[in-house]
Amino acid sequence: MEENQNIIEEIRRHPLFQENYRRLEVAEKDRKFCCHQMDHLLDVARIAYIQNLEQKLGFRREVIYAAALLHDIGKSRQYEEGIPHEIASAEIAEVILQEVTAQENQTEVFSVSERKEILQAIRGHRRYRSDMSSLEKLLYISDKKSRPCFCCQAERECNWSLEKKNMEMEL
Repeated sequence: MEENQNIIEEIRRHPLFQENYRRLEVAEKDRKFCCHQMDHLLDVARIAYIQNLEQKLGFRREVIYAAALLHDIGKSRQYEEGIPHEIASAEIAEVILQEVTAQENQTEVFSVSERKEILQAIRGHRRYRSDMSSLEKLLYISDKKSRPCFCCQAERECNWSLEKKNMEMEL
């Protein structure tokens, strides 16, 4: 494989990702509110990457997609154990990011600082703060923009505050 191999596919195929993703699918099987599965994860990644390009933030595509793909992977632990999913997701992501390496030369795909940024973004993606890092803020905003609350049939029953809901299409 090339240096920029399909690292996102490697993350998706990681046994820990697969195990937690299956648990999430089971936990959300009958959920009528927003789910946290592949459509959502990829929507967040694509929105974040577009925002990254438009705002000239300079994040590598792999960093954005890794953060987006892993940001909700611990959601099943929130359902099962009551652990906030941003904490559970960061714990799972840390293991996956450390184990994912380039195939040929066994070098790290993500630098130590990139892994720290990804983990910080995952931990901080649920609540807006004025001191958010750029990646954290990008993930937070992209996560919210990915939700079409304006056309959701369960919107009236949803416990998200109106400020949190995405009630308009936004470019």
